[in-house]
Amino acid sequence: MKYKLIIDKNAEEEIIAIVHEPSSLTQQIENLVCSFSGVDFIIGLRDDEKRRLAFQEIECITILDRKVVAIDTYGNQYRIQDRLRDLAEVLPSYFIRINKSTLANEHRILRFDTAFSGGVDAIFQCGYREYVSRRCFAEIRRRYEGI
Repeated sequence: MKYKLIIDKNAEEEIIAIVHEPSSLTQQIENLVCSFSGVDFIIGLRDDEKRRLAFQEIECITILDRKVVAIDTYGNQYRIQDRLRDLAEVLPSYFIRINKSTLANEHRILRFDTAFSGGVDAIFQCGYREYVSRRCFAEIRRRYEGI
């Protein structure tokens, strides 16, 4: 297999893949290309600090105290000025909905833990814990069963 990358700021961006047959790799490439919106970060506010938060360093985006908050890999919370539904449109496909008010980076979920009440919690690598709704958990299970 050959790989070729040409960077030309004046040319229109396009991605061409020539393969013998479709595979899981071609599907992953297609998902990545289709989900990329040209932006790979969002702006987060914390105290007086404005910071670019790269998508891969965000554990989850949730609503706390009626405000949209991004939690990074260190557990720091950043206020986001966009609405959750608007963010859902620009985030890559590895951000999954785990309940009505939370989008989670599935690469940063450490495990799913069963709570005493019978519910399921997502435990993130930074230690943050968020409940997973039954409807969303059923969708997540279907997603992983297809692998």
